[in-house]
Amino acid sequence: MESREDDGLRCLVTGATGYIGGRLVPELLEAGHTVRCLARSPEKLRDYPWAGKVEVSKGDVTDAESVAAGMRDIDVAYYLVHALGSGSGFEETDRKAARIFGEQARAAGIRRIVYLGGLTPAEVPEQELSPHLRSRAEVGRILLDSGVPTTALRAAVIIGSGSASFEMLRYLTERLPVMVTPSWVSTRIQPIAVRDVLRYLVGSARMPAEVNRTFDICGPDIMTYRAMMQKYAEVAGLPHRLILPVPMLTPRLSSHWIGLVTPVPASIARPLAESLRYEVVCHEHDIGRHVPDGPGQPFSFGTALTLALQRVREARVTTRWSSASTPGIPSDPLPTDPEWAGGSLYTDVRERDVDASPEALWRVVEGIGGDNGWYSFPLAWAIRGWLDRMTGGVGLRRGRRDAERLRVGDSLDFWRVEEIEPGRLLRLRAEMRLPGLAWLEMYAEKGEAGRAHYRQRAVFHPSGLLGHAYWWSVSPFHAIVFGGMARNIARAAGRTTEGGPR
Repeated sequence: MESREDDGLRCLVTGATGYIGGRLVPELLEAGHTVRCLARSPEKLRDYPWAGKVEVSKGDVTDAESVAAGMRDIDVAYYLVHALGSGSGFEETDRKAARIFGEQARAAGIRRIVYLGGLTPAEVPEQELSPHLRSRAEVGRILLDSGVPTTALRAAVIIGSGSASFEMLRYLTERLPVMVTPSWVSTRIQPIAVRDVLRYLVGSARMPAEVNRTFDICGPDIMTYRAMMQKYAEVAGLPHRLILPVPMLTPRLSSHWIGLVTPVPASIARPLAESLRYEVVCHEHDIGRHVPDGPGQPFSFGTALTLALQRVREARVTTRWSSASTPGIPSDPLPTDPEWAGGSLYTDVRERDVDASPEALWRVVEGIGGDNGWYSFPLAWAIRGWLDRMTGGVGLRRGRRDAERLRVGDSLDFWRVEEIEPGRLLRLRAEMRLPGLAWLEMYAEKGEAGRAHYRQRAVFHPSGLLGHAYWWSVSPFHAIVFGGMARNIARAAGRTTEGGPR
């Protein structure tokens, strides 16, 4: 990664599979910098449009050795990872990771660390903040004290297509013309457009060496969450919303309410709801001295909404809040079989000859999920999705990032794409609440006489006695769910070949 100052900086990006990191990388490349991504699962970056233009280093921010390897010959290191409420020990995990990152940055001679954290209210003591906000503030402080010049940006609500804050606002407003809401809808907030966040992140790379401080970054509008919902309704062409605040809705209760109404699961909604309890507005705009604002910058809230909605309607959402793995979800790869020796492994295999070409079959396979559905008994999938939401899972509402194309790491309702071989294999890993690990594989293969052959395999690795009981309790329904899926996918491929609807 050789580069000179006038040719651009050498940048390390952590969290490149996440919402902000996945959008920052192409912005850095556009600015003339070279980029290395530190990722626990490098294969998740394989299908990004910019994948061939970056170097990928396998590693984890909690592993000092891999962080040191990733920082070799780097000028600027971006720290864009945090454990968004992933279990009771997430604060200690964040603390450990930040210390390792700062220590290794100092040892590697990094010129600057750039961190994106959360905006905290000045009048509230840190110990009284929500664990999520408190942890992000502590991470910023650790990096600032690392001995490496650090830019710690602090943002409140980030508005952009696919952001968790935008999706929460969008679904609450669109689905509930009349709503009973928590009292935090009356709290003042200063949101910022994701495009401005990216501009400040890129510009922070060239700050003078003597700068080592936090910067508040916000848009020009200070408004309540109620006003944000009404503005969304106006921009989206919806009628005025009737909003009735109810004081007794705690962050825990309101997070479950958000989880039921929006695609954002309770595990992520809760830290967002806790953050909205406090007034979060900028107390300075010193970032403008180092990263000047152009005409019309930063974007107004209305402009940010318009741009986000345009992206959604044009299906050009490059990253989503669900781009990063859901906290607490197992990420073990599919066990190798028949060599698998780790215990019981249950499978359900379905095969069918298809009266269509392999290409037509693959189009149906790659288009599965989201608005296209699962080609199976809809009520069964809906009930399973609701049960998952009720127990704090992601449910079926995450949908798809793109209606026709998938890439490794994409969320797909309550699945995630673990592997994709274009034209042949789609492997999904379950992220619903289960007493074990589960995968679903779909193959589009060549059959006889130019026809396609569809093969489908569901795999379940049970955890304990409950896992075994779960498999046997649902196995009577497999003929309806999995058998119906195989039949309907084959039929849909035939209709696609005939030019009819998929």
